Amino acid sequence: MFPRPLCQLPEGFHMAADGPPAWGNTVALRRIASHPLSRTRGHSNLLPTMLMFGVIVASSGLLLMIEKGILEEVKTPPPVGDQAWRSHRRHSAESFDEGDVDHQILQDIRNRTLNSICGQKDMPRSVWHLPTAQRRTVLKHILVNEKYKFLYCYVPKVACSNWKRVLKVLDGSLENVDVKMKMDHKNDLLFLSDFSVDEIKHRLKHYFKFMFVRDPMERLLSAYRNKFGEIKEYQQKYGVEIIRRYRKHSTSSTAGDDVTFSEFVRYLLDEDVEHMNEHWMPIYNLCQPCAVRYDFLGSYERLRADSHYVLERINAPKYIQFPERQAWYKPVTKDTLNYFICNTPRGLLKDLLPKYILDFSLFAYPLPNITTEHCRR
Repeated sequence: MFPRPLCQLPEGFHMAADGPPAWGNTVALRRIASHPLSRTRGHSNLLPTMLMFGVIVASSGLLLMIEKGILEEVKTPPPVGDQAWRSHRRHSAESFDEGDVDHQILQDIRNRTLNSICGQKDMPRSVWHLPTAQRRTVLKHILVNEKYKFLYCYVPKVACSNWKRVLKVLDGSLENVDVKMKMDHKNDLLFLSDFSVDEIKHRLKHYFKFMFVRDPMERLLSAYRNKFGEIKEYQQKYGVEIIRRYRKHSTSSTAGDDVTFSEFVRYLLDEDVEHMNEHWMPIYNLCQPCAVRYDFLGSYERLRADSHYVLERINAPKYIQFPERQAWYKPVTKDTLNYFICNTPRGLLKDLLPKYILDFSLFAYPLPNITTEHCRR
C-alpha cells in the first residue's frame, strides 16, 4: 500500500457523524469548512481549517493507511536525505529488525506530508515569516549547544528533561546524566532566543537541528496525569480554575487535585493555542517544523534508538548515553490511553482533534479510535 499522489483528494472522504474520519459515498467538505472550530479566534495562523485538514490527509493518504491498519504500530523514521543516517544504518544493523520496512513507509509518509503541507503558499518558510508571538515561542524552545553545534527543540512530555540533562553534561555543568536531582529547566541552558538576529540565522543555517515527537493524545494524557495528579503548583494554578469553570456545584474550597480528563479536554477546547501552557501546546506550535527545517525528527516510541543516533551524529563522547527512565515514571500504556479516551464524551474528542490535527498529520500518528464498537471491546 502506497500513499495516494500528492494533492489528490480521496474519493468519498467525509467526517463520520459517529466516529473518526471515514470513507463514504459523499464528499462533505462544505460541512468540514463550516465546522465552528475552523473559525476559532486567534487560530488563523496556527491551525488549518477543517477544509485544509481534508487536503492534508488527502495529500499523504494518511487516513487510508490508518483504515488499512498500516500505521497501527507507529515508529518514527529519520528524514529523507540524511546521508549520515544511512551510513549509521549500515554500521548499526543491530538497532534494526524486520520492522525496518515500517520505518521506510513512515519515512515516506512523513516527508511527503511535511513537503506538501509546508509547501503551501500560506505556510511559513522561516522563523522570520512567523508572527511575533509564534516566533518568540519557537526561539524560546530551541536549545543551543555551541561546542557540538546543534539545536534541539524541546517538547514537554517527550523526554525533554532527559535531553536537558544530556545538554548540561555536554556543556560541563552537570557531572553525568544519572545525577539524582530535580531538573532546573532554565539555568545552565542556552536558548536560541538569547542570540542576536544574525547569530540566530547563522545557527539555523549551519547547526544540526533535531526534535522529538509523540502521539498527541498520549502526550496530553501524560501531561494531565502528571500535572493534575502530582504537581501542586499546577493543581492550584490550573486545576482550581478548571473545576470552577466546568464542574456543576463546585465549591470555592476545591484544591484542584481532582480534575477529570473530560474537564481538562473542555478547558483545552476553550484555550487559545498561542496562549496554552507548553505542556499541552501542540508540538507544531512549539517547534514550527515548517519554519525550521529539522535535520532529524526522533520519536518517543523509538526514544533510545533515535537518541543514540543523535548522540552519534553530533559526535558526543562515547561515555555519554541517553538516561534511563526514572524509577518513579509511570508510562502511558495503550490500555490506559484507551480507558481515558473511551470514558470521555466522543463529542469533546471530535472537537479537540482540529487543534492538534497538524501533530497527527505531519508526524504520521493515527487519529484515536473513538467508535462505540472499539470502546466496547
